[in-house]
Amino acid sequence: MSLIEIKKLIKIYSDDGVDTRALDGVSLTINDGEFVAITGASGSGKSTLLQILGCLDRSTDGSYTFEGKEVSSYSDAELARIRNEKLGFVFQSFNLLPRLSVLDNVVLPLVYAGVSKKERVERAEAMIDLVGLADRRGYQASQLSGGQKQRVAIARALVNNPKVIFADEPTGNLDSKSGAVVLEFLQMLNDQGRTLVVVTHELYVAEAARRTVHIVDGRIDSDQPVAHRRIIAKDGFIK
Repeated sequence: MSLIEIKKLIKIYSDDGVDTRALDGVSLTINDGEFVAITGASGSGKSTLLQILGCLDRSTDGSYTFEGKEVSSYSDAELARIRNEKLGFVFQSFNLLPRLSVLDNVVLPLVYAGVSKKERVERAEAMIDLVGLADRRGYQASQLSGGQKQRVAIARALVNNPKVIFADEPTGNLDSKSGAVVLEFLQMLNDQGRTLVVVTHELYVAEAARRTVHIVDGRIDSDQPVAHRRIIAKDGFIK
């Protein structure tokens, strides 16, 4: 089933009278349960596309339909609700609050969603257990390694049971083994039916997806299934 559909999407940034066309007529459909890697050189428009798909930015022209409804029809407040309830985000820089505990960082989206304290703690603890950090739940985020921080970010992205997880260079700040551990979790989530859209410049991340969309100068250059998908082993190494 089609979860995301964009048609002839255009994004233009203006700075001192100079227009830069970051996206130039992009059309794309992402179905429920897919694992899509968006690749391209720096400045190609891949992160801009992710921001629009994640309702963090609006396009200049074109259409974006999420779950069958045109996104441009939503108010800013409605988009904020969709981001909180239906979308999960994992960023290269983790975006954790360093002085808060692991548990408190994961709980945050549930606070904004108005979930009761008892339920949000239970749900956050379940997600922390899922990513293998039960023994770190009381640690401050600043006390964690990069790989552990990214796993906390994944737990936070999952805690509201979103329809889709968007990840922008999720392994970019990690060493190869920590990156593989994070990627293993992403593959596991997709195997369980979760929809994933990941922006990456790293080949091993793209090959772990099921489909790659390559962008050049704001346009889709290729869109194809991954012929030989790489599977991440339980010890964090690539098969």
